[in-house]
Amino acid sequence: MSVTKPPAAEDAVTDTDASLLTDHDVESTYRNINDLQLHVVAAGDPDAPLVVLLHGHPDFWYGWRDQIRSLVKAGFRVVVPDQRGCNLSEAPDGIDAYRQSELVDDVRELIHSEGRESAHVVGHDFGGFVAWNLALRHPSLIDRLGIFNVPHPTVYRETLRSSPQQIARSWYVWFYQVPKLPEWILTRNDMANMVDSLEITSNPGTFDEATIACYKAAWRHTGITPRINWYRGFRRSDSPSHNTVTQPTLICWGEDDIALLPSMAEKSVNYCENGQLQMFPGTSHWVHHERDEVTEALCRYLSSTVDSNQPSR
Repeated sequence: MSVTKPPAAEDAVTDTDASLLTDHDVESTYRNINDLQLHVVAAGDPDAPLVVLLHGHPDFWYGWRDQIRSLVKAGFRVVVPDQRGCNLSEAPDGIDAYRQSELVDDVRELIHSEGRESAHVVGHDFGGFVAWNLALRHPSLIDRLGIFNVPHPTVYRETLRSSPQQIARSWYVWFYQVPKLPEWILTRNDMANMVDSLEITSNPGTFDEATIACYKAAWRHTGITPRINWYRGFRRSDSPSHNTVTQPTLICWGEDDIALLPSMAEKSVNYCENGQLQMFPGTSHWVHHERDEVTEALCRYLSSTVDSNQPSR
């Protein structure tokens, strides 16, 4: 587990790079990826099997702090980008810059920037949608896929068409399509509604005051609009040409996710040729923050291929 350097709750946080972790072998890098500059936190032996961790909304790279150290100890090279529009990465203008095709190409070029032809890719929340799409659009780039609390895109789309309950739970997706109003509401009162989005969707104590200070600093770097444009761009994105994931896939799902029906987890496994599902009762959308067993399961799952499935260099 990574060693964090939380600020005092009353202190202003300005640095949201790898200095938030006290591990000397964790570093911030800036990479020219897909015509923009991404901030990427990297750790571990550069020659070790590669794991890419993709955060969701309203997260940034720091959301994977508890997994970085464990994966490095398990023998992996770990790279964690701030996805475009987030924290210290560039935030291009316009909605089309946040289509799934662009977000997927960011990850594709990030893998190549490590001198690799493929990697293990793990995504949570919206980062999970990017991971699903990468696996469906560029299957040769994925060694093993890890998905935390986000359904297969086809399952999500079909459930929205058939389930009034999921439509109600996804109210924020429709709200984010409204021009300007979401940004105004989310930035009011020192981003109180953004803080609520963390606290309401998690179990008590998951995000303490010091951690929230880090998140607020990250949100200030690029503002809220690029993050909302993820959802606007998602609705403009073309669907992949096929639905079946051919790579081995592990899905970890907190059953108490207030935004996503747990039935979508099992349906998502049905779209995987070689899928495993682990459900975690009493656990929220932030499953990898709240259950150490998730990190342990991920390390076991990826480590089972270290000897037999070395990424190409």
